[in-house]
Amino acid sequence: MDPKQRNYLLLALCAILVIGSWVLFVPPNKKITQGLDIQGGLSVILTAQPRPGQALTTADMDRAELIVRNRVDKLGASETSIQRQGSDSILVQIPGIKNAEEALKVIGSTGQLEFVEVASITDTAAVAALSRGEDGVTLKPGTYKPFMTGEVVKSASVSQNPTTGQIEVNIVMNTAGSKIWADATTRMAPISKGGKSPTGELVAIVLDGVVKSAPVVNEPITGGQTAISGKFTAEDAKNLKTVLETGALPVSLEPVDTRVVGPTLGQDSLRQGVIAALVGLALVAVYLIAFYRGLGAVSVVSLLVFASMFLGLLAGLSAFGLFALSLPGIAGIVLTIGLAADSSILINERVREEVGLGKTYRSAAASGTRHAIGTSIDADLVTFVSALALFALAIGPVRGFALTLMLGILCDLLMMLLFKRPAVMLLAENIIPKAPVLWGVPKEVAKTVPATAKKGGGRRA
Repeated sequence: MDPKQRNYLLLALCAILVIGSWVLFVPPNKKITQGLDIQGGLSVILTAQPRPGQALTTADMDRAELIVRNRVDKLGASETSIQRQGSDSILVQIPGIKNAEEALKVIGSTGQLEFVEVASITDTAAVAALSRGEDGVTLKPGTYKPFMTGEVVKSASVSQNPTTGQIEVNIVMNTAGSKIWADATTRMAPISKGGKSPTGELVAIVLDGVVKSAPVVNEPITGGQTAISGKFTAEDAKNLKTVLETGALPVSLEPVDTRVVGPTLGQDSLRQGVIAALVGLALVAVYLIAFYRGLGAVSVVSLLVFASMFLGLLAGLSAFGLFALSLPGIAGIVLTIGLAADSSILINERVREEVGLGKTYRSAAASGTRHAIGTSIDADLVTFVSALALFALAIGPVRGFALTLMLGILCDLLMMLLFKRPAVMLLAENIIPKAPVLWGVPKEVAKTVPATAKKGGGRRA
């Protein structure tokens, strides 16, 4: 294929990619997913604490990670991230969560559900408080022994009692649990209702050592279904349902690093980051045009091509749930703008240098762009490997910086190969020789170029 035709073909391919990128990322605030530190949410590192006398195992952490993931999914949040850190910690990031504190309670709750006969509790103060109908009584470890645990819970749901109007959490037990529950409620129900107790006893439904409900057993419950009632709000009942459905954690998860980001702060940071990027881009554009004139204008268009491809790539990854823009990610984008500008400057300088060596504009454009792109690839490769190592080893938002840096380098290479080099080579055919000074060639250098070279003639490179 003729070099001129190949350059036109590359520019056509570049135009298609740019148009496609605009279709993908417009409007960017809707097409590019925003991370936790921008749209607000919860970020917490949970460290596992094994139960007394037990060692922490990989199986325990696998089970804990699965339960945490299930709980987060049931919260209804999108673009969440759950990652294992080391051998004993889990990083949880939930963007856009409305009540971060409540979400943290649900995620970190051990979820140990126990059913206890109040009469068997040895802590007299706790028994007295439960008898008075107090809520949220905490039972001291060793003062009670459950007759059944939450492992028997098959499913849970939330409903409203039509008689009392109270919100209830209904649980359905498996076969073994149904039998234990039937025997226990028969033992605690009053004799007048078919039970074995003179007046009916209290049964405490305990979650992580806190009594959620302590109703009087009025009759035997034999169907394997029961309702946990109390002074629940709709959110409390939903959270309790989530904990019951996902089961008890095999270990205790303690939050060691918690960050709650408000959406207002995140959006302000995003606005400042975007302004910084635009200001940086504008300053670079002014410098390029002032110093390189026509070639500087081509470089500015190159940066716009680069930005379009970059945003299109981010939007495409966001569509598949593979990317969420964070503040470190914005820093990576700003840095890659500098890399793209460096690449354009390197091409401009190398072409002018080749002209100064006495080559024709056509030969200088072919040789200069080729050598400049080779040098840029060498430099970009070093940065890419560093970013790849950072992405592989880092955790949390730092990975966003590394990812955007790597993606920016790829877009930079595409911009040079598909736009900058073909454009410069086509301009060197007939446009630059007619007014070299206007295109950034120093006047003293332009005077040394032979007349045939000024018309675009001379040997091909």
